[in-house]
Amino acid sequence: MSTRYHIDFKRYYDHLCDVRMQFVADMDAPSLSMVTWIAGSFLIREFAKNITKVIYTIDGVDYRATKSDKHTFRLDHAKSGDAVSVQYEVYCYDLSVRTAFVDSQRIFGNFSSLLLLINHDKYAAAHVSLHIPTAFIHQHPDCTIACGLSHTLTKHSDGWVYDLAPLPAFDYLDYPFEIGTQDVFDFEVTDRDGQVISHRSFIAGRHQADLGRLQNDLQKICQAYVDWLGSTPFADYTFMTMVTGNDYGGLEHINSTALVSPRTDLPSIAEPAMPSSDYQRYLGLCSHEYFHAWWVKTVKPDVMMDNPLIDEAYTPLLWVFEGFTSYIDDLMLLRSGVIDQKNYLNLLTAQINRYLQTDGKAHQSVAESSFDTWIKLYRADENTANQGISYYNKGALVAWLLDVTLLELTDGKYRLFDAIKTFYDRSKAKPYALTTQSLGEVIGQLIGDDAWQSFYQQYVIGTTPLPIRETLAKFGVSSQTAHQTKPWGMTLDEKSSGLKIKHLHRDSQASLAGLSFGDVIIAINGLKASNAVLNRQIAHQQATGQAVQVHAFRRDELMVFDVPAVSDAIPATTHEQLSLAGDGGQWLNFG
Repeated sequence: MSTRYHIDFKRYYDHLCDVRMQFVADMDAPSLSMVTWIAGSFLIREFAKNITKVIYTIDGVDYRATKSDKHTFRLDHAKSGDAVSVQYEVYCYDLSVRTAFVDSQRIFGNFSSLLLLINHDKYAAAHVSLHIPTAFIHQHPDCTIACGLSHTLTKHSDGWVYDLAPLPAFDYLDYPFEIGTQDVFDFEVTDRDGQVISHRSFIAGRHQADLGRLQNDLQKICQAYVDWLGSTPFADYTFMTMVTGNDYGGLEHINSTALVSPRTDLPSIAEPAMPSSDYQRYLGLCSHEYFHAWWVKTVKPDVMMDNPLIDEAYTPLLWVFEGFTSYIDDLMLLRSGVIDQKNYLNLLTAQINRYLQTDGKAHQSVAESSFDTWIKLYRADENTANQGISYYNKGALVAWLLDVTLLELTDGKYRLFDAIKTFYDRSKAKPYALTTQSLGEVIGQLIGDDAWQSFYQQYVIGTTPLPIRETLAKFGVSSQTAHQTKPWGMTLDEKSSGLKIKHLHRDSQASLAGLSFGDVIIAINGLKASNAVLNRQIAHQQATGQAVQVHAFRRDELMVFDVPAVSDAIPATTHEQLSLAGDGGQWLNFG
């Protein structure tokens, strides 16, 4: 007998779902557990925290499960051969794409945060059904389900039931679902063999988007990927987007992606022919998560092969998987014809300037940052940019540098696209486990082992500054350099209460004066603090060389600081900022 899960959303108004799990025990005292993190988002998220109690029933008698650790429940009274029914509730109120959210507007979930799994038999066959109550249906007469799994709908007097295609229990964890009022459109792409692959896009939340424009642009982007890679690792694909005021994020899955986006990032009826920067951001998000179907879900980090999603999975390769993807996602907007070269260079400029303005690039390698994702990426604080680097940001630039290095050293014969396709071709028989060694072997075959090792030592496991300007110049892209000076080395948030310090660079004028992150500056040389007053006082300081007196609250204590003028001993805090122009030559011209 397979495991059956029935998830009932009748208590959606309390952000709860009730799960009933039924199976026949094949051992005494089986235990159930919930995974602790979701693939693609490298942080222990402790999904079991949203379960309050677990009750199981055998022959009409109820028992309370014994909790043996933070995410495991033992069924002490169950014997081998017993038919067991387990009941528990899950609190669902996380608007991100990583867990579950239930209210009167939408029902969204990842099964990783909803399903308890049988510990010794996580890959047993399972069936999942979703019960949508009549009250919710009445509020959403056009209710639809978005999910990468096929499903059947049955209507009952107390609501609707969606039965999802049967899978092994653990496999359900990679198929999110969204239920509610959604706009939907379809499009198709064709692979190299002429096979048609259906795509669907669902938009939930209030918006006034031009869906025809979005349909046309998404189709171009997806077709560009398939033209490059030749085929898809999926039979169909589903985009599901929740639009809000300002939330943003995405998570890849086997044949779908769950996205959350500001509604202003969707194309308006008056969207110009060349997408606005907001709309480009949404298209870039779609492009990023779509590529992950090949480059994470099919070609995988070796640590993600059959990973149980319980303990951390350490790898130095996130710069490859997220970095390559963060480079390719924008480049495919250009390759598909959705944006032009000028707009692409603007996107690359933003990546470059973010890198140049991150002091941590001198302290942490991009490979090291892949390990630190478990403790830093999702928990950024005031010191993050001072001591670390993002494998998304620097990884994208290392991918760009590797791409143009391949072009240069092979006289235009090979580039990063060819290396990626090599690994995808290897994955067609079964998912491919990428390692640093196999990456080096393929790149080394293209440019030579010595060239690869030099590149790897300097830019991947080393902190050598990336040769950005000189490399751009080789491909006909000029760069203009400006220097951005931060006031006393601070990033500030102007509020009615004063200027709150959001970030402080090390060894800056402000930090040497004793100011700290979180301080609220209320007066500057006796005048009420504002950005305008600060800028005038800095100009006066530069002309006179005098210190400036600052009054600031630290928590509830008023403090006084004397900020010194710039000198040989105390330089101004400046960062390079580039602007780019040119056609990119062979690099950006896709014949």
